Amino acid sequence: MEHPETLSALVLAAVWFGFFHTLIGPDHYLPFVALSKARGWSFSKTTLITFLCGCAHVLSSVVIGAVGLGIGMAVGALEDVEGTRADIVKWLLLCFGLFYTVWGVKKALQDKVHMHTDGTLHAHSHGFLKHEHKIPVRSSTNFWMLFIVFVFGPCEVLIPLLMAPAAAFDWTGVAMVTLAFSVATLTTMLVMVSALYHGLSLIKINMAGVQRWSHALAGLVLMLCAAVMFAGL
Repeated sequence: MEHPETLSALVLAAVWFGFFHTLIGPDHYLPFVALSKARGWSFSKTTLITFLCGCAHVLSSVVIGAVGLGIGMAVGALEDVEGTRADIVKWLLLCFGLFYTVWGVKKALQDKVHMHTDGTLHAHSHGFLKHEHKIPVRSSTNFWMLFIVFVFGPCEVLIPLLMAPAAAFDWTGVAMVTLAFSVATLTTMLVMVSALYHGLSLIKINMAGVQRWSHALAGLVLMLCAAVMFAGL
């Protein structure tokens, strides 16, 4: 670009919008914390899953933006594509949350809590002619569902930021804006997930009844995030 100060302003704007759009979008971090607590994921596993999904979230918009710029699509057309992706991700997250809530309720109703002589609690699931200790919904399933949701999740604010350097054929500027936005988005996601993860760890819940409903509560959190997206908040 002809004016370095213009590019600097765009990079700073990318950092701000990457931070702000992530912070005000609870779907960027609450699903990871909710599923982490329900599934008993370690902190390292939680942050790794957050990072991978965050990369998918950003890179998918970068790829669409790059292809659109390459074939000469207008800003409006690219925003329409991102809007369609936003509609898809809302329904994906809502359906995933609904399924997980129903499964969590079913599991909680089947679980029976036994008190041992040492005072510890142990939950058994007593289905019909079964004594099941395994969780039917695997953690890998949760990861892939989140990953798919975040692949479809658009970064609408990124496309307009790329237009100015792209129009000037300043591909270095495009790369710098993209990198600034990506780093800000991923960093905010990881900071929010870390803060909530450790914050909730300070709250000691010893009531087995609450623990039994952890999966159902996680599903409700996912549905709440979808509702926020539908509301356009």
